[in-house]
Amino acid sequence: MLSGTTAVGPLKGLSARESATSDSLSHPTRILVVEDEALIRETIVFALTEEGYDVEVIPDGRAALDILYRGFEQDGGTRLPDLVILDLMLPHVNGLDLCRFIRRQGSTIPILILSAKGTETDRVVGLEVGADDYLTKPFGMRELIARCRALLRRAQQHRDEQESEAITFKEITLYPQQCRILLRGEEVNLSPKEFRMMDLFIQHPKRVWSREQLLEKVWGPDFMGDSKTVDVHIRWLREKLEDEPSSPQYIKTVRGFGYRFG
Repeated sequence: MLSGTTAVGPLKGLSARESATSDSLSHPTRILVVEDEALIRETIVFALTEEGYDVEVIPDGRAALDILYRGFEQDGGTRLPDLVILDLMLPHVNGLDLCRFIRRQGSTIPILILSAKGTETDRVVGLEVGADDYLTKPFGMRELIARCRALLRRAQQHRDEQESEAITFKEITLYPQQCRILLRGEEVNLSPKEFRMMDLFIQHPKRVWSREQLLEKVWGPDFMGDSKTVDVHIRWLREKLEDEPSSPQYIKTVRGFGYRFG
């Protein structure tokens, strides 16, 4: 159990490098640990670091929400974690709300909940709001590491399965389930709204979309902002995807009607 437990090194049969490197990633697997209890937090971080993972630790929910938000918005190159380990009882923003936030972004990042609440109802609630696994405190480090490996392995398998579902238009390739876009084989960092717009465009090439239709499809029917928001996002997309944004080849303006892709 965690209390009094010494953090373990790599489990037998797998090296730290093997356990912490994904086949499709050129960087170490990044794990975000959101835990407010200092002893638990330090022990988890030590154990995962020994396994070769790149670990970021946050002690409260509000700070974690800020990091995740910046990651989803691609703010300053902030990279989303490959796995989130999430306590439920956190200051400012609780773990369930963080879990809901991640899933509302359409993200499939694996989430492992840690909690002192171990009743069946507690576990069911955690899983129903989007967690992939639930571990009750106190727990052993070897079990935690094994569960992390299992979640990361399943996530990698899921990514591999989605490769065959890629949508390609000329030099742009879109992976709907991964929320990724490649331009000539290079990944393009898009915000969630930009990606949703491109997903809509690439699945309906040549179709003309009015600003109102794009607002409803991408921002939702309850959006109360200015329709010029669409123009701003179109400009950002052109800057990221077009060789000459002022003379676009992909996202074209149809005067008097709206925008057309292709």
